[in-house]
Amino acid sequence: MRATLFLCHAVACCWLGSATLSKTDAKKSHKAEAETSLAEVSVLERGLVVSDPHWKDIVKEEKRHCAQIKKTFQGPVLGYVTPWNSHGYDIAKLFGSKLTSVSPVWLQLRRRGPEIFDVTGIHDHDPGWVKAVRKANKKVRMVPRLLFDGWSYQDYMSVLGSEDEIEELGGELVDVAKTEGFDGFTLELWSQLGGNKRKELVHLVKHVCETLKAKRLDCILVIPPAVTSTGQQGMFGREEFEQLAPTVDGFSLMTYDYSNGARPGPSSPLPWVRDCVLQLAPNTEWRQKILLGLNLYGLDFAGQGTEPILGARNNAVKHVVYYPSLKSMHMRISLAKELGTGLSLWELGQGLDYFYDLL
Repeated sequence: MRATLFLCHAVACCWLGSATLSKTDAKKSHKAEAETSLAEVSVLERGLVVSDPHWKDIVKEEKRHCAQIKKTFQGPVLGYVTPWNSHGYDIAKLFGSKLTSVSPVWLQLRRRGPEIFDVTGIHDHDPGWVKAVRKANKKVRMVPRLLFDGWSYQDYMSVLGSEDEIEELGGELVDVAKTEGFDGFTLELWSQLGGNKRKELVHLVKHVCETLKAKRLDCILVIPPAVTSTGQQGMFGREEFEQLAPTVDGFSLMTYDYSNGARPGPSSPLPWVRDCVLQLAPNTEWRQKILLGLNLYGLDFAGQGTEPILGARNNAVKHVVYYPSLKSMHMRISLAKELGTGLSLWELGQGLDYFYDLL
């Protein structure tokens, strides 16, 4: 998600830090030119982490990360990479030393029949790229996201009610991981049942993770927010967290997409993010396994609806844009440090390159 920010007739707003392009500025012909040389010091030392950034400074500096790439965030950091964003592949190689795990969004798990499972999407696996990421960080764990895709309600009921089905599912994942050289998987299945069958899902996830861990493979679970944007309890709560925490290696917590087209606003307001963590883990025993989600993308609320920001726009429509800033990123990373959680980044290649100075 490359960004040339704040074009004509756009209003760019950041949670706890806003920047507005005035009509006067919009009429000016002066253009800010991006610097391409790397910086000697980080964005913090350059004084760029401020509540009221000027758009010209962002355009000028956003590609200038610190030349010395060193991890400063002490907790685990999971970065997602998608096949449709090639820059994310480059970011994973460049900033690999700041990541503990990388989750390429490659794979789908399909149920073909009774006790028959098939992992698809392996054609997206790029061994050369994986080798390059490991060169940047020998300890990085490659844990592709595995989406339970195309499952009917009956498929779930058949698997959740059968130990043999669950055993076959776990065995298939171990076989794929060993064949492809993966270090485990990031499982995405919890939201598909809309909060139903929680007890059965806990049993399934626990069994699959135990099977993976027995083969020294990691098991990360994607979980929805513990609190909805309307203040209601989410589909995954403290009870499920405490049951799974001893077995699951990490919980990729989706603390973003708080707002929507019907109610424009920030993607991840800080009080809500804090509440989502504390609802799951009021005590610190397992809190380090929570990977607090950071969105690196912005949202554009315009007359025609809500869209993620994928690049520059220039038209006569008024746009209200919520986009991460260095300040908003820094505050959320500081919250993770305070609470003792890790981080999960959706997704590498979105956002601005100098954001990675903060990790």
